[in-house]
Amino acid sequence: MCIVACDGLKGLPDAVTATWPKATVQTCVIHLIRASLRFASKQHHAKLVTELKAIYTAPTEQAAEQALADLAAGELGQRYPAIVRTWQAAWSEFTPYLAFPPEIRKVVYSTNLIESINARLRNATRNRGHFPSEQAALKVLYLAIREQITPRARDVNHVAPHWKKALNQFSLFFENRLNTK
Repeated sequence: MCIVACDGLKGLPDAVTATWPKATVQTCVIHLIRASLRFASKQHHAKLVTELKAIYTAPTEQAAEQALADLAAGELGQRYPAIVRTWQAAWSEFTPYLAFPPEIRKVVYSTNLIESINARLRNATRNRGHFPSEQAALKVLYLAIREQITPRARDVNHVAPHWKKALNQFSLFFENRLNTK
């Protein structure tokens, strides 16, 4: 295991570290942004997203700290101090993300892919209502997963955006831990 992106669940980083001591544990940047926006009025979301982007796209941890300090000192930081506290509280789980090259950051900043799969499974079961047996429910879940895994004709040769560049960077960043064979 090289990288684990967590969504803020208490205890998960400790469990991951206990299981995979060499794994880099980071918080999901998207979840951190969503948690921040919960404290703000919708009219300020666009400006906040711009200021938060300066933090998570910073080239170094020091630059990110400065961007967070700028947010805290600015009008929106003064208006919404809970946003600054949210980032400060998650800082130790956020900063491992900043050590990665931009190509890796693009593919590990979010847990949205996993959440998307879970949402599709929930929809598959919710749309059917009541199941006569556990076996029937498992069959529906199996078919939903199979539908997600089996590529459609137009997707057969599709590779996730940015994945090839990220794979190259993974092989450099985790040199002795990535099996490329």
